[in-house]
Amino acid sequence: MDSLKKPVVLLFTLLSFALCAYVHFTVEPTWKEQLYSFATQENEAGALFYEEDGVKKRIESLTPYAKSPLTQAALNLYSKPVDLDQQWVTKDGSIYLSKPSFHLGFWSIFPAFLAIFLCLVTKEPLIALMSGIISGALLLGKFDLIDAIIIPSLATESAAGILLLYLWLLGGLMGVWSKTGAAQAFADHMTEHYVSGPRSAKLVAWFLGVIFFQGGTVSTVLVGTTVKPLADKANVSHEEMAYIVDSTASPIASVIAFNAWPAYVQALIFVPGVAFLATAQDRINFFFSSIPFSFYGIIAVLGTLLLSLNIMTFSGKRLRQARLRAIKTGQLDAPTARPMSAEELSKPSVPTGYKSSMLEFILPLLLLIGIAITTFLTLGSPKVAWAFAAALLLSVLIALAKNMSIHDLIDGFNQGVKGVVLGSVILMLAVIIGLLSRQVGGGLYLIDFLGEGMPYWCLPIFLQVLTMVIAFSTGTSWGTYAIAFPLAMPLAWSIAMSSGIDNPEIYMMICFATVLNGSVCGDQCSPISDTTILSSMTTGCDLMDHVKSQIYPASLAAVLAAILWTLSALIFA
Repeated sequence: MDSLKKPVVLLFTLLSFALCAYVHFTVEPTWKEQLYSFATQENEAGALFYEEDGVKKRIESLTPYAKSPLTQAALNLYSKPVDLDQQWVTKDGSIYLSKPSFHLGFWSIFPAFLAIFLCLVTKEPLIALMSGIISGALLLGKFDLIDAIIIPSLATESAAGILLLYLWLLGGLMGVWSKTGAAQAFADHMTEHYVSGPRSAKLVAWFLGVIFFQGGTVSTVLVGTTVKPLADKANVSHEEMAYIVDSTASPIASVIAFNAWPAYVQALIFVPGVAFLATAQDRINFFFSSIPFSFYGIIAVLGTLLLSLNIMTFSGKRLRQARLRAIKTGQLDAPTARPMSAEELSKPSVPTGYKSSMLEFILPLLLLIGIAITTFLTLGSPKVAWAFAAALLLSVLIALAKNMSIHDLIDGFNQGVKGVVLGSVILMLAVIIGLLSRQVGGGLYLIDFLGEGMPYWCLPIFLQVLTMVIAFSTGTSWGTYAIAFPLAMPLAWSIAMSSGIDNPEIYMMICFATVLNGSVCGDQCSPISDTTILSSMTTGCDLMDHVKSQIYPASLAAVLAAILWTLSALIFA
């Protein structure tokens, strides 16, 4: 069967490439108007400014909306884009940034579909992601893949961040801890005094996941790095640990939202004429008021707590099998698994005569957490790279002070970097394919067929499913927010008004929560998501084993949340 599958998959992939090239030359793009609201300010000279990513930028000119060539009516006349990628316009007394986008129908989601399909069929994420990237490049007509896609993507701040943080700093720190035996010493101490078995190890992981409520990659890296040694010592399967780390990262951030999420999301949910969304502070207050409706986040976090307590009723067959395998055989991975971190990181290689200490793990870890929290409180965002760099430096200095040779430290660093190369490359490719999916309009296509004739109680679950699909296809929850919120919130308000419901604000909160949580769920389950990849990398789990084992509990949580959102719309709105 395998001998037949390989040529069939190869033929399918090559045919997909040919079809994508054909689509580029034959399918006309569908252009869509996109209006974005920014908080604008006026200086003493009367010039207008807006703030983006903490930088103030000047608005050079304003065009009346009716005269803009980027209105939907004007875009409908074009099969090719106008020679204008954005324009500031005034409409109904408000200022918007108009940026037209396009999609290619079904083909807009094809790159992500191809990558996910090949991931599931071949279990080779590198090949799958590269295939998705090639198909996306062909759809965009960027046939020089190296110069048009790869090099520009590698020359970005995002790519540099991946190399710096996840390859050199994270890999280097894990390698130094392995060389000094610090992680193993910490695991031994915790096992002897606090962690009595798999259940207590999982509870520690769950508790840390809740405490690190910044969400996304920050929580994933911090929790995964911290708990892996003690979880391995306690014989917790890597599938269970990856699920706990992943399912308490973004879900908890949507529930305990004292992080960067409200500030980011509020800029996307302005609806003209809606009083409770008028100002940035109004929209942040709206975010916090909607938290009781974040049913998926609440259920997901509670589900991981049940798993940590060894209550496996809702965990699914794969997680139960993984737990039994670890208990009976001591094997933390399936026999066919290809862990995201190499074997070098799971076996300490302490030099002869060097005495390991758990303080070599605890002190750098406390410094790491302290810098991350302090920079978040003082600067508004956690400087994770600073935190990991400081932790790595302190680990090196302690080892040198204890007379470890520079040669041994460099060897440990190299082994650590080697251990996370695969995961870092996969993460970088996932970022590229996510960018390509947005460029070809994948999310825009999925939301384009929404209409206002839908019954009001159907909209929440529809938005949930839609954002789950978008996030699963693109591998990003925040990217899904940027696509879905500007369309979903005005639509929800329009349906609320046309349906004459009694509590439109509560209805808007419910719809808001479905987009917020649906995106988190889809991102969590996606094999091309950075948090999914990092959960596998930091816990040493096979990527596809992690994806397949968490699909069931995540889907169950999503179904329960959908029922609660529908009931909430019927009862409270």
